[in-house]
Amino acid sequence: MNLRTVLTTDTVNLHLKGTTKEQIIDEMLDILVNAGKVKDKETAKACVLDREHKMSTGMKHGIAIPHGKTDTVDDLVACIGISDNPVDFDSLDQEPCRIFIMTLSPVNKTGPHLQFLAEVSLLFKSAEKRQEILKTVDKAEVIRILTE
Repeated sequence: MNLRTVLTTDTVNLHLKGTTKEQIIDEMLDILVNAGKVKDKETAKACVLDREHKMSTGMKHGIAIPHGKTDTVDDLVACIGISDNPVDFDSLDQEPCRIFIMTLSPVNKTGPHLQFLAEVSLLFKSAEKRQEILKTVDKAEVIRILTE
């Protein structure tokens, strides 16, 4: 899986405003809808929230990866959002999150979804990359940091 083929500057938001998990998920879905990647926001939201109810996608180190499988997309789609303020996302380490990566994939395609999640989780083991992403003011730079 090549993140460069999934992420574009249209799917990056450097200033998420939400202060709750649901508001962040809503903003992330707006990114995908505005980029023409999601056909039905409400159905996609229900799928992501359902996944969150089963187990939080708040990881460690201030990162959350809300995701789900839905028929509102034809192929795997993803977006990245950086929050101006830390948001409680029920993370594994109980720390608030500022970096959010959402991915949605079709119900009948499992491989790309798992590959994407594995690739993204590896990227964020680097404290240096996390700090670079939080500091950048350029959407293209976020993609470069993630894909180098």
